[in-house]
Amino acid sequence: MKLRTFLLLLACLGLTANATDKAATIRVLCYNIHYGQGMDRKYDVERIARVIAKFKPDVVALQEIDVGVERSGRVHQIRELGRLTGMASRYGPTQHYQGGLYGNGILTKLPILDVAIHPLPYTEATKERTTYPRGAIAAKLKAANGTTFRFISTHFQHNVPEDRHEEAKAINKLFAGEKEATPTILAGDMNAAPGSDPINELLKRWTHSSNEPDEPTAPSTKPRARIDYIFHRPADRFRLIESKVINEPMASDHQPVLAVLELR
Repeated sequence: MKLRTFLLLLACLGLTANATDKAATIRVLCYNIHYGQGMDRKYDVERIARVIAKFKPDVVALQEIDVGVERSGRVHQIRELGRLTGMASRYGPTQHYQGGLYGNGILTKLPILDVAIHPLPYTEATKERTTYPRGAIAAKLKAANGTTFRFISTHFQHNVPEDRHEEAKAINKLFAGEKEATPTILAGDMNAAPGSDPINELLKRWTHSSNEPDEPTAPSTKPRARIDYIFHRPADRFRLIESKVINEPMASDHQPVLAVLELR
């Protein structure tokens, strides 16, 4: 059958061969949940879950999640958030803390094909300076159109600029090599402002998934600094449909970030 005849047949059946029909829309949320503690100093995982559910994300990158930690009542926060939102959950702990674990996580409505946890470089703590181990959790997921893509949640060092720069370099090496073609979404609390060395390092390989790249995200009550981000790569596999920083001043000390992407 000639191509033209085949396309006419598809049209008669109400079908098309347009490439846009193969695109999938992915709603992405990035949220540092401050181990469930809101600005009223109450630990409330249900409140965090309500914020997440309100925006109907397909995937969520979470930072500062406690599992079995004393300060937050020994709650398994990632499991509870999965249960309360009806999403699958995966955890990427970065350290032991108060009898439990602390780290990053992912929630998703999409099929999970694989999960990996990657440590990132950091400066060890001393008596003079408190630092924390850092890492990234990366999941391979299947979009609604059957396309496999990677989704990453990470959290850079809060008080050592050199660590943040090295962590950005490590992210690029792990997930954004010149021959790496897997469509990938990276989200996290980078603890770095637009124009800083870590963000500039990431932008060598990633596209910021935002129409307002300087819009602040922290602190949540009166945001002054943009430190929470969603990025994507390669640029030609994605189209940004919508982006915003969500005005949620109470549930955490960070505001959530939303991006709606079309994966081609």
